[in-house]
Amino acid sequence: MTTHADFTEEEWKTVLEGPTSAGMIVTTAERGGSFRESFAMAKAFTEARQEHGASELLDEVVNHRPKTERVKAHSKEEVKDGYLGEIRDAVALVSTKATPEELGDYRQFVVTLAKKVAAAKKEKGSEDGISPAEAAAITEIEGALGVS
Repeated sequence: MTTHADFTEEEWKTVLEGPTSAGMIVTTAERGGSFRESFAMAKAFTEARQEHGASELLDEVVNHRPKTERVKAHSKEEVKDGYLGEIRDAVALVSTKATPEELGDYRQFVVTLAKKVAAAKKEKGSEDGISPAEAAAITEIEGALGVS
């Protein structure tokens, strides 16, 4: 089993940033709703904690308070690209140190979190409440994770 101890502190910080970076990509995909979306991100961590035991790595990731540093950028596109880079870096680290099952759990958690953030604020004119911009953001997140 892979744990925090298998990573340097800098690597661990990168692993922790992956899920919150995905949440930030979805949050910035549409205007408004950031309070609900932030709450949905925190709730995704809480719900994952309740499923304790499936993966030691994921247990340790979700036991940390979700936080992210704002990507410094000049445009919305640069912000998104910065966060996608953080997700790619995180999944690359996890893939080198974790079991395939743990990697799958990590990827699934990041995608689930992104979907919960997208569904937090019901977008008008959408059957599932997720806007086309949010759906596109989720697709890009899945691509960065190597899930699509």
